[in-house]
Amino acid sequence: MSFELLLVEDDSSIRTVLQDAMQTDGHSTTVAQDGDEALAILRERRFDLLVLDIMLPGPSGLEILRSVREQDRDTPILLLTARSSESDKVLGLELGADDYVTKPFSLRELRARIKALLRRRETEVVAPTGRFSIGAIDVDLAAYELRRDGETHRVSPTEAAMLTLLYRERGRVVDRSMFLAEVWGGATIGDRTIDTHLLHLRKKLEADPKAPKHLLTVHGVGYRLVVDA
Repeated sequence: MSFELLLVEDDSSIRTVLQDAMQTDGHSTTVAQDGDEALAILRERRFDLLVLDIMLPGPSGLEILRSVREQDRDTPILLLTARSSESDKVLGLELGADDYVTKPFSLRELRARIKALLRRRETEVVAPTGRFSIGAIDVDLAAYELRRDGETHRVSPTEAAMLTLLYRERGRVVDRSMFLAEVWGGATIGDRTIDTHLLHLRKKLEADPKAPKHLLTVHGVGYRLVVDA
């Protein structure tokens, strides 16, 4: 199945290699070389996946990410970063990015990450049609929302996929290998990425994230969702 991708990368050599790889994989790929060009394109078109370099002339990849997520919670977004700072990666995830790779990266790894995100979109794993409750929390993942204590919290597509898995396995421990297989399609990612997404999800689920009642850590094993705390 062919998808529409937007690649935003200011390095012309990297941009050419990545565009060629994406098109070889059968995807129609539009490119932008700076933040202003990317935002102009996004005002006119929707895409199935965005690949954003963080450091760009004009608006940064993080600024583009923030702008997109104000209107669109569904489209998968993959960040490219040459920075070693954990704060940039964590901020990207907090703003709603689904995944990131750090330069230098292997082309094979990047293609696997893209494939995993598109597979989730194609099979609609990230947009389950059902609604359910976790204690007094009403969850509607088709709308990417959960409601707790009278407040509505948005969840990202990745958080929705993780919560779908946790709810299916409720009461049982979900280890990292299950998250990798079902949420990231077997792509290689660090434990930090999984833990960061779950930390953000816990903040939305729990009245007191430091004393969680529903999303529990099973140290050395994984995570467990308790529906009736």
